[in-house]
Amino acid sequence: KSAFDKAAATQRAAEMNAMGKQLREKHGLTFVLHNHGMEFVPEGAGTLYDFLLAQTRPEDVSFELDVLWAYLPGADPVAIFEKYGARIPLMHVKDVRQGLPRTWGHKYDSDNDVTLGTGQLDQAAIFAAAKKAGVKHFYLEDESSHSLAQVPQSIAFLKADR
Repeated sequence: KSAFDKAAATQRAAEMNAMGKQLREKHGLTFVLHNHGMEFVPEGAGTLYDFLLAQTRPEDVSFELDVLWAYLPGADPVAIFEKYGARIPLMHVKDVRQGLPRTWGHKYDSDNDVTLGTGQLDQAAIFAAAKKAGVKHFYLEDESSHSLAQVPQSIAFLKADR
């Protein structure tokens, strides 16, 4: 069981609201949360990610959706973009090898990162939903030991299909 539960999410939301307000008012900056899988555990009728979005102020807190870390525990990145739109101005672009079970755990092996378009995620649908939602910045990440070969292939995929 993850140590990140509703109580921790409640505390985290309060901290993010406070930091976000300070960053906005004093420095003209935006606080952005980058998710990992722990936010997508079930909570009530949704997930802790839904809870965090409900508990944070849009003017003070934005979100960067890491599509891999949303997908692995069972969330649908397309549905997230459709539901939250402008709250998510940034996207972490990744893909995961075919056949890897969708589960949340802290033992993810980054060698499961694969070239975009060759893995499990429906990149076309995700990019379409992200663009419709107004995502402004996309960050390609490949933490595998094959990144020197895979990143150029992923860039070629992005240039061809996005």
